[in-house]
Amino acid sequence: MKKVRRRIGILTGGGDCPGLNAVIRAATKSAIYLGYRVVGIRRGYEGLADPVQTMPLTIANTSNILNQGGTILGSTNKGRFSAKVGTDQTRQLDPGLIDMVRRNVQELELDGLICIGGDGSLSIAWQLYQAGIPIVGVPKTIDNDLQGTAFTFGFDSAVACAANALDRLHTTAASHERVMVLEVMGRHTGWIALHAGLAGGGDVILIPEIDWTFENVCAKVLQRQRMGRRFTLIVVAEGARLPDGGLVTAEDNPAATSERQVRLGGIGQIVADEVQKRLGVETRCVVLGHLQRGGEPTYFDRCLSTQYGAHAVRLIEEERFGEMVSYDPPDMTSVSIEKAIAQLHRVDPQGAAVQAARAMAVSFGDTPDYRNPFPCSHVDAKTYAEQFNVSPSAIATSHFDDYE
Repeated sequence: MKKVRRRIGILTGGGDCPGLNAVIRAATKSAIYLGYRVVGIRRGYEGLADPVQTMPLTIANTSNILNQGGTILGSTNKGRFSAKVGTDQTRQLDPGLIDMVRRNVQELELDGLICIGGDGSLSIAWQLYQAGIPIVGVPKTIDNDLQGTAFTFGFDSAVACAANALDRLHTTAASHERVMVLEVMGRHTGWIALHAGLAGGGDVILIPEIDWTFENVCAKVLQRQRMGRRFTLIVVAEGARLPDGGLVTAEDNPAATSERQVRLGGIGQIVADEVQKRLGVETRCVVLGHLQRGGEPTYFDRCLSTQYGAHAVRLIEEERFGEMVSYDPPDMTSVSIEKAIAQLHRVDPQGAAVQAARAMAVSFGDTPDYRNPFPCSHVDAKTYAEQFNVSPSAIATSHFDDYE
């Protein structure tokens, strides 16, 4: 009897991010050591439609890619396989397209297909799984907005890029006594802005999960001036809504969003212009854009991606299809793909990271003065004001300068 060779397919869907190649490498090596042949699907899901585009994955051609950014398989986040369109509406794929993919997966004789992607790519994966295709998911997105996992890979690398930018902006802002606004990615969540703001010493952090006003942002700038701090660093997430609720987009052709998600961008410049107009202080805006998606993955992301890749193969070996690998520190578990894409994983406005920022007088633009975040403490803005003989909106003396 002819020995049956088992096969696993791997594809990378959606936008690129650091760590994709590390997942490919780990999944390939783990699968080969279990006796599988591994097939790479080129250009995301497009490679599963006619004409099929594949490449063999081996230990040889996946060596030395652990620290490489991007993906050796290529990817796409638009076209026939756009499951997320507009401002995050989910679209059902054409049944004929699904049938084509199912037929091609059968012809490739795949025992399992590893789909590496964010909420859009995993929304496609869930639809294909419901059509009978044996799929497991791996959570990839710099936005960290997938439910069911502590961290997605790519997030730490994006935060490192943004925090590094803040380090550099700090010196130039201080030298010229400017307000510097840094716009970061994140779509409709503020994870990158929050963590980069904490790691890079941001003074104001504006995120989609917390309503803010220009008046409160300006109050923080003035407070710092009264402290003798003649510069301010503002971090704003691209999806932070304006005080009137508006969402700022970078769309040249709004009709195109019927085929893909709306492109966000431009909120940073609006904040910079408004602060300069209201306060008369020199203000500059920097937009990191796709710099956050490129480059080498951090060591944390390399480790996380490697674990994701290996455990994705484990799910296939255990025939736990329709599930996504999940990081539940310190363990690697799994959740239903359906659960992971049900709703976005958003920043908790009362969470530990936000509380820590507030404790250090970081402004989220929702209040003009310091607000004690810890209910166990009896110290508030009024107490500080009385102790140091300043107004509640200017809680600062030379006492604090030693610690900033």
